Amino acid sequence: MAEAASRLRSVAEQLLGVPLPLRIRAWDGSQAGPPGAPAVVVRNRRALRRLLFKPGELGLARAWVAGDLDIEGDLYGVLEVVAGLVWERDEDARGLAEALRDPEVRAAGRELLRLAGPPIPPAPPREEVRRRRHLHTRHSDRRAISHHYDVGNDFYELVLGPSMVYSCAYWQDGGTLESAQRDKLELVCAKLGLTEGRRLLDVGCGWGSMAIHAAREHGVRVVGVTLSQEQAAYARKRVADEGLTDRVEIRVQDYRDVTDGPYDAISSIGMAEHVGTERYLEYASALYALLKPGGRLLNHQIARRPQRDESSYEVDAFIDSYVFPDGELAPIGTTVTQLERAGFEVRDVESIREHYARTLREWVTRLEAGRDRAMRLTSPGRTRVWLLYMAACALAFERNRIGVNQVLAVRTPDRGASGLPLRTRTWNT
Repeated sequence: MAEAASRLRSVAEQLLGVPLPLRIRAWDGSQAGPPGAPAVVVRNRRALRRLLFKPGELGLARAWVAGDLDIEGDLYGVLEVVAGLVWERDEDARGLAEALRDPEVRAAGRELLRLAGPPIPPAPPREEVRRRRHLHTRHSDRRAISHHYDVGNDFYELVLGPSMVYSCAYWQDGGTLESAQRDKLELVCAKLGLTEGRRLLDVGCGWGSMAIHAAREHGVRVVGVTLSQEQAAYARKRVADEGLTDRVEIRVQDYRDVTDGPYDAISSIGMAEHVGTERYLEYASALYALLKPGGRLLNHQIARRPQRDESSYEVDAFIDSYVFPDGELAPIGTTVTQLERAGFEVRDVESIREHYARTLREWVTRLEAGRDRAMRLTSPGRTRVWLLYMAACALAFERNRIGVNQVLAVRTPDRGASGLPLRTRTWNT
């Protein structure tokens, strides 16, 4: 009988319809594929059963998280190949029903069944969240945020570094991750026009970095809200250590429950992705109501490319099940439209897509360097989730599959005076 790796490679090429530019190393020690190429390691037959019972991305994700599948060599190199086989072919890809009419594909499926062994569905890894409808109630949002953020502040320190900023940095040549994150926070402050004595609401305040920077560097009074208990505890300690308790208040609170407006400015950095399509107008309207006339909103948010048929959009199965439960992305045009529907005047949109690719690669480097410690702090499975999600997202930003934008919007008074300078981009000089 042929070795498992050769049989798997043949099956993969029959299913894909193209040569596979990767090596495969199988559980029986066999290898097949171009010498020197990155290798996909199939550690056991259970990996194949996961693919058979959940074909596609979720089956692959389960096998990866459980350690049934691994990568030998450059993680980015393998993901680049996958991107070429999937992302660049999706316009012409056949549907499953059409593919199964092909005798070669059916033969490959039968071979995969023989290789997989007993047809027993493996249990999902414990890191997987049971997927739900995207209700975005206060309770469901709190659970989703807790899944992602309440995994230990030590783990996030390892990945994010001293800045403890979990959003796209703003890079200059020769900059470090810490300086780039500081520059991003300062850019947000400049766009919001923060000055001594003004009042800022930081929605989704994370570990307090934006609130602390704004209070310390610009003398503003800040209320930061988060749904994560661990984030709030960490942020409060940082505020106290900085001697800013008279200027910064950190709350465990849903943005929908903030009632102590009006504020001069609102920052929402990497939070709106959790809001959901059905709730976005509610989100925009709530922030509009909390601002003074002339007040500014800086909405920093990941965006996806628009689809020809927007009704066919589905949340990424891996991200939804393992990373951001109930998270949803929208095209930038949709976000701008919803902000305008809520009453805002949108004054500036800045795409910083390439900046996020570089930020993610920095986080991956930090996680790879501290991988053993990360596994002790969380679990091997969660560490593998983060490596895959951040590396894949870095490539997605580089290939313009997704982007990130800072949208500056104003609650412009009826008389039409926005309060912005004639040349708003002076903050970039």
